[in-house]
Amino acid sequence: MANISIQVFAFAFFASLLITTSQSHGMPIKHVPLFILGDSIFDAGNNDYFNTTSKANFFPYGENFFNHSSTGRFSNGRLIPDFIAEYAKLPLIPPYLQPGNREFRYGVNFASAGAGALVEINQGLVIDLPSQLSNLESVRKSLRQELGHDEATTLLSRAVYLFAFGSNDYIVPFEKNSSVLRSYSPEKYVGLVIGNITSAIKEIYRNGGRNFGFLGMWPAACIPYGRALENKNGACFEEITPYVVLHDKALLKTLQKLENELKGFRYSLIEAYEFLKRRIDHPSKYGFVEGKAACCGSGPYRGHLSCGVKGGYSLCHNVSEYVFFDPFHPTERAYEQLAKQFWIGTPNSTVGYNLKTLFETN
Repeated sequence: MANISIQVFAFAFFASLLITTSQSHGMPIKHVPLFILGDSIFDAGNNDYFNTTSKANFFPYGENFFNHSSTGRFSNGRLIPDFIAEYAKLPLIPPYLQPGNREFRYGVNFASAGAGALVEINQGLVIDLPSQLSNLESVRKSLRQELGHDEATTLLSRAVYLFAFGSNDYIVPFEKNSSVLRSYSPEKYVGLVIGNITSAIKEIYRNGGRNFGFLGMWPAACIPYGRALENKNGACFEEITPYVVLHDKALLKTLQKLENELKGFRYSLIEAYEFLKRRIDHPSKYGFVEGKAACCGSGPYRGHLSCGVKGGYSLCHNVSEYVFFDPFHPTERAYEQLAKQFWIGTPNSTVGYNLKTLFETN
């Protein structure tokens, strides 16, 4: 990854200070906050602050982040919400559990690595979806106490709520050879996942939320972890694909239904499956060299979960050439490309509004 300029670092440093300092006391709040819920794709470090095995607060995670710091982000640098915050002229949005963080007017990140839409996924080791919603309610109360009911209500209705759920709901049962997938048809199981996501959307809507962004599913079968799981001459782990495809179809159908049923409900859905699949299959078209193997890991395609474990991994020489940083997660460069698509929207990648519209027409 190219070296970060002093100017960019200075901007990020001072912008991050804004999060923890009082800024607009007595002044009208005009910006659009960003509230983030999800799993490791969005987690900015919440898992650093409780007892769990799903952490990324060690080298080489964060090797290209500001000040080369390992913040708990599962990549070599910034994630999608970090870029969205930059595009929306917001400070970096901090994790909810970050000690001392009480500045919520610009938003907050509730995501937890390993979390699923289903509570049973990695239970006890993650901040599950209901707990993330509970933390959001605590933030609402804090804002009402600080700003007053009317101003807080206006701010929360203007906010954009980003969601990234689903990957763990499908990957973890296969990983653990769980009987749960044999207990339900794919349609039934996907219905449970989408049902929980829908309930979360409706809860946020009842509390004033109107603007939502959703990340579609990864092509989980063909990420480095999927290839290592299949372990057959680099083949994709296609057993998971029906769940992924059904999830994306069901999510879109649900969002279209909610748009018709809920007054003022607006959404942006980035179809990440095809976006990443194109870069996996044809990396050179998008400025990459390697689309199938991870930069950091071990085993076939560096697809084993060993990135950063002493004596148990290898690391590529030029991370900017790779689509994936570790067996599950893209590099900062790939995330930035995805975030740009999410922000501006294209007919081939975004359904509903683009995120820029959600931020600018509040």
